[in-house]
Amino acid sequence: MTEFGYFLASEEHAPHRLVEQARMAEQAGFQGLWISDHYHPWNDAQGQSPFVWSVIGALSQAVSLPVETAVTCPLVRTHPAVIAQAAATAAVQLDGRFRFGVGTGEALNEHVLGTVWPEAPVRLSMLEEALQIIRRLFTGEQTSHRGRYYTVENARLYTVPDEPIPVDVSAFGPHAAETAARIGEGLITMAPDSGLVDRFRRGGGGAKPVYGGLKVCWGTDREEAVRTAHRLWANQQLPGELAQVLPTPRHFEQASALVTEERTAASIPCGDDPDVHTEALQAFVDAGFDAVYVSQIGPDQQGFFDFYRTKVLPRVRS
Repeated sequence: MTEFGYFLASEEHAPHRLVEQARMAEQAGFQGLWISDHYHPWNDAQGQSPFVWSVIGALSQAVSLPVETAVTCPLVRTHPAVIAQAAATAAVQLDGRFRFGVGTGEALNEHVLGTVWPEAPVRLSMLEEALQIIRRLFTGEQTSHRGRYYTVENARLYTVPDEPIPVDVSAFGPHAAETAARIGEGLITMAPDSGLVDRFRRGGGGAKPVYGGLKVCWGTDREEAVRTAHRLWANQQLPGELAQVLPTPRHFEQASALVTEERTAASIPCGDDPDVHTEALQAFVDAGFDAVYVSQIGPDQQGFFDFYRTKVLPRVRS
């Protein structure tokens, strides 16, 4: 049966607000948490971007829900050996309730050290090598590595969990889905694409779990909810590889000026009709997803959680 979690948007909310939302999500009956890992928000209107590993530490003490990064890029901005230490500590803090979501990232976050931003096929190859390093370090054994992209010398993690940390890989295209099937314990994607799920399963994913994410904007005034979603998340409707190659929030704002409110309304469930929200979640269920993580756009978090607790989650679970 499909589970339903909440997606904490680090781009929109300060650390203490994210922890508060996690508590509300648990009280509302959500079964897990995703949290985004960014250096920048997508645009200045979103306005936040705290360091994810500090927030996860706080979450470990505030809620009993499982937590997963959605997603971390362990390629350019932070070396895989450093990310391995952060993820291992998070897994210990969460006592087996941590999954490590990874992906090939965006220039928006990864170019900040002045490093060349590689093409997508190169980033997939880098991700495979990075995960080899990370998994070896997760064992607690001393590790040295000299590969095509990374060097590690005499590194050992002393704080590691008792059980292996499951690593889920983000993918949005067929080649990436096949890579995720080969190197990950699960698949992360942001659309109810049954074809992508089939490609993942046929490519070696088999019965591995598939997780999806969904942005919504609950509000009693649907037109106002659409305006809020468009103001904060028009970037979600940008086509192709723009989200991977644009370097700054200002560039995303310029590109998002081409996205109309009508397109946002067609892409993001808005308003307070429970049927609209239920149908959006059901699309993931019908596509074979094992869990869906919902993120409320905008400041009215309590209204969203009350609405989902009483009107949406009971419907979709039935």
